[in-house]
Amino acid sequence: MAPPFPAPPTGTPSAPIPADPSLWDRISTWVSEHKAVVYTIAGVAVVVTTAGAVYYVRNAPSDTTPRPSKKERRKRKQAEREAEAQKATASATPAEAAAALPPPRLPLSRHHCRHQSRPEYIKALNRRANADHLGKYSEALLDFTASCIIDGFRTSRAPRPSSACSRSSPRARPRNPRDQASRLPSSTFVGNYLQSFRTKPRPVGLEDSVELSEETGKGQLQKGLKALESKTGPGYEEAAEAFEKTLELDGLDEYEAYAYNLRGTFRCLKGKHGEALADLSKSIELDPEMTQSYIKRASMNLELGDPEKAEEDFAAALSKNAEDPDIFYHRAQLHFIKGEFAEAQKDYQKSIDLDRDFIFSHIQLGVTQYKMGSIASSMATFRRCMKNFEKTPDVYNYYGELLLDQGKYNEAIEKFDTAIELERETKPTCMNVLPLINKSLALFQWKQDFSEAEKLCEKALIIDPECDIAVATMAQLLLQQGKVTEALKYFERAAELARTEGELVNALSYAEATRTQIQVQEKYPQLASKLQGMGQGMVR
Repeated sequence: MAPPFPAPPTGTPSAPIPADPSLWDRISTWVSEHKAVVYTIAGVAVVVTTAGAVYYVRNAPSDTTPRPSKKERRKRKQAEREAEAQKATASATPAEAAAALPPPRLPLSRHHCRHQSRPEYIKALNRRANADHLGKYSEALLDFTASCIIDGFRTSRAPRPSSACSRSSPRARPRNPRDQASRLPSSTFVGNYLQSFRTKPRPVGLEDSVELSEETGKGQLQKGLKALESKTGPGYEEAAEAFEKTLELDGLDEYEAYAYNLRGTFRCLKGKHGEALADLSKSIELDPEMTQSYIKRASMNLELGDPEKAEEDFAAALSKNAEDPDIFYHRAQLHFIKGEFAEAQKDYQKSIDLDRDFIFSHIQLGVTQYKMGSIASSMATFRRCMKNFEKTPDVYNYYGELLLDQGKYNEAIEKFDTAIELERETKPTCMNVLPLINKSLALFQWKQDFSEAEKLCEKALIIDPECDIAVATMAQLLLQQGKVTEALKYFERAAELARTEGELVNALSYAEATRTQIQVQEKYPQLASKLQGMGQGMVR
């Protein structure tokens, strides 16, 4: 907000208003037309004394000669100077004459010259930043950022960078998603996806007790299923490789549809959505009764932003088996994402009615109740879960998240600690690191304990180096502390872990913004303290 106009100093007498109204009108009109106080015009016309009195000479002779324009006055002045120079050099030597000539006057305003030495001149920064059509995107983004910091991030004055500016920077151009889709995401991500389906025994004939050659499709399928059961990162990689080889070999017979289902699942996890959709469609073609293939294809269509196709797949799955609890669980996920919480609640409850032993239906029901504003019902659902699934760490982790959302930091941290202990006890080789990350966030929000929050994130990354959530959390923690250079490394790491083009663009945008902040601090060191002060204000 602009500062108020300064009030007149107390004790200074104001000018007396003339008694003649017409005289006062003439004074007001004259001042408004000339916009300035004239001290001498062909004699004394207006005088402002130190006491503030104003005198108006009524009978002062007026000069009716029009005042020359600014251009004419400039020409006249230049002519006078040249005449003086010619007079001074009439009898001088050439060297003396050259020295006597007046310096040329360049057509630059004094205002412009003053601001040439001000790199923080915000109007110049804004104009230069808006010239991103020249293709200098990184430079434009730097000017945008500096302008925003100088202006205190007041959006009414600060410019807004175009999406082309942030995305077309050479450093922010996303790589082809196919280049990213050569490996699986973190074991935490893979494990959470796979456990969203109820565990089923292996098909008859693929048990460990059956000896199968790894040179056959069935043998590779058996090998992949065994690797899956390890629930570790290396195990998931081995399974994905085996499922690829499975369909390159002959002799799958009745397991062919199942093999396409599994290969499509892991191709989806790698971000190869086109190939994954083709595999799942082939699985449905070979075995129309395999409802899991419909569910996975529906989930993939939902991720790709096509909920209509997802609904069609769920309807097709229900027409094959209306008693499959997985169908209702995943259809509830569709409703949840679309914000249809009442419909989601019904489907989660139906999934529970068909199979009460699947913990995630209970957890998601509690989360949905919370989203609907039924806090008491949600808390009651989680208390029942802790009673009936007391050794399941996910219950305590998700309950802790809801407590954290309510600002009950102490209780939330207790639940996260319980989840961490149970993860270590029940899954020592494939620990889920989400409770560690959640505890890190809780300590940061509650006590601004950056040190302990960082340590927890580091532990999570030691256990699961590919965990994108841990990487992103660490980047944000470092950024909040002003450790911009270190934060940049984690944002770039997040880009390496991105599975889809959307995730990649998002990660690179954060990285580019952080890199630009570093450049601002280097080019405008006087802004570093201002930016740090803003960050501390946001934390508080």
